[in-house]
Amino acid sequence: MTEASRLSPAERFPGLFEEVQQTGVFPDSKTFCDLIPLNSPEAILEAYRNEKSLPNFQLRTFLDHHFIPPGQRESGFTPKPGITAEEHVARLWSYLMREGDNPTTSSSLIPLPFPYVVPGGRFQEIYYWDSYFTFLGLLQCGKIGVVTNMVDNFAWLIDQFGFIPNGNRTYFLSRSQPPFFALMVSLLAEHSSSASDVYHRYAPALLREYQFWMEGASGLHAGEANRRVAATGSQAVLNRYWDDCPEPRQESWREDIHLASQSDRSSEDLWRDLRAACESGWDF
Repeated sequence: MTEASRLSPAERFPGLFEEVQQTGVFPDSKTFCDLIPLNSPEAILEAYRNEKSLPNFQLRTFLDHHFIPPGQRESGFTPKPGITAEEHVARLWSYLMREGDNPTTSSSLIPLPFPYVVPGGRFQEIYYWDSYFTFLGLLQCGKIGVVTNMVDNFAWLIDQFGFIPNGNRTYFLSRSQPPFFALMVSLLAEHSSSASDVYHRYAPALLREYQFWMEGASGLHAGEANRRVAATGSQAVLNRYWDDCPEPRQESWREDIHLASQSDRSSEDLWRDLRAACESGWDF
């Protein structure tokens, strides 16, 4: 991916992003983050600057003209009465499946090369450690091919970024989630005819992710910390959760701004702690 394609919505649409989030045009801060632009960010920003001071300017109308929402295929799903829970889940897979992505210009979605399963609803992207539990369900339904594709996607993300982001959105590129990739590979090996081939295939990705989580460990002294590692008084090194960006979460921007206004803590410390909690797997 190019540097331009890694830009987050706030970086692509400065000024417009803040106004959308501050005014509450959408009840969910994540909505604007996931919209698909119909024109280049430069063209949209130029139009916004030219039109925003006009007396009849309507922000929501402007957004509807320049963006479209991502598709939600499962919105057409209708529960079927009288079937078992297992049959219900099996029916859902086809609605939650996404094919390998075609790159979408200026979208926050990080396109993945292989098919994958999304949670659905407002979550039209994969989430790192959540996917392990999705794998358990997929394997119960005999869908080892889908599991393999998703593990390949995670290996691809490691190759692209050096780690697996929280999810395949550009606004998640400052944090990861609990490092379940090794467990995913082990699960795949258990269901493979050759476990050694599976471990050999993913060994480079496993090593690179380990290096991400241990970055800076060798130079630490007791009581010091660096990103995701901290040295104890006995010089043992422990991992911790961390986020490189001390700013409001873009997908929860309005909520994080409000929380900081009600707190006597440093805003940057508060926002980094919120983001680190997200890396730990906690949801708010």
